[in-house]
Amino acid sequence: MTQVAAVAGPYAHEANHVGRIMGHVMLALMPATLFGLYLFGWPALLLFLVTTLTAVIAEAICLKIAGKPVRLTLMDGSALLTGWLLAMTLPPWAPWWIGVVGSLLAIVVAKQVFGGIGQNLFNPAMVARVALLVSFPVPMTAFLSPTPLFSADAPNFLEALAITFGEAPTIDAVSSASVLGHLRTALTGGESVSQALDGFYNPLAMLWGNAPGSLGETSALLILLGGAWLLYKRIITWHIPVSMLASLFVIATVMHLVDGEHYADGLYHVLSGAALLGAFFIATDLVTSPVTPRGQLLFGAGCGLLVYVIRTWTSYPEGVAFAVMLMNACTPLIDHYLKPRIYGRDRRGEPLTYPDQAEKE
Repeated sequence: MTQVAAVAGPYAHEANHVGRIMGHVMLALMPATLFGLYLFGWPALLLFLVTTLTAVIAEAICLKIAGKPVRLTLMDGSALLTGWLLAMTLPPWAPWWIGVVGSLLAIVVAKQVFGGIGQNLFNPAMVARVALLVSFPVPMTAFLSPTPLFSADAPNFLEALAITFGEAPTIDAVSSASVLGHLRTALTGGESVSQALDGFYNPLAMLWGNAPGSLGETSALLILLGGAWLLYKRIITWHIPVSMLASLFVIATVMHLVDGEHYADGLYHVLSGAALLGAFFIATDLVTSPVTPRGQLLFGAGCGLLVYVIRTWTSYPEGVAFAVMLMNACTPLIDHYLKPRIYGRDRRGEPLTYPDQAEKE
């Protein structure tokens, strides 16, 4: 008779792991990324390569210095994804050093200083994005009109090398404010919302992505497609994206109904800037967001509220990165008060009383 030695649990095997999660997120980002590279041409591709390669190299160096397994950790794809997300939020024709400095800030300062993957308090890509915006506001706000690859206005590969790694003499001819930046400038100049957005804002164009903006934030439809894939594969849950977008939409709609000449409507805020990318790909970071569904709803609603406040009443036309970082700081507090229920105990931690036990008592 064969005897089987009893071993400790758990006995259930979960196929999910970091590499699988990162792979699905990158797959979900692929449509919006490819469209952004097509829309803004060779300079965008060069910037994307610089940003992602720097992130991977910086991660390898940090792991080597810390005496951690380099190849095994790099294979999980987390460093590549951090550089990828950062590239999506950069102006598509930004110079190479913006990508290098941003990736170093994200990997070294925001991730490895805290101990590596799973230890960081703030989203690394958003830390880099905020630091770059505060430190280098001119190149970080130099957006341009779409110049699709192989179109008449698009630079060829050699011109793209000059734009990314040297001077960019042609950028003035095609530069344009983002939709959010254009509205902020117009309102400051005394124009109304309707006057500012007339001929500059088209919801259908924003949905498809044919508008000035960051490299991977322009196509709302493709970002939604990627978000739907993450929900389908259960990489993320609906709580943060829905609560973030709903709170942003509701607040903007109410303010627009109160004074439509000074406040844009909810659809404008949801379709513009990084709202959708942030809701599905950034705020849902498993490390820096709450663990419970109720906490995630609160976290997402806070992000939406802060995005609207920053866009409307501060000097920055975009607020997703700031909002996510501020709510990242609140995550430990949210998890403290909205703890998950322990199996066999109520939400206060007291043991559950079962019917037969209650009858004996």
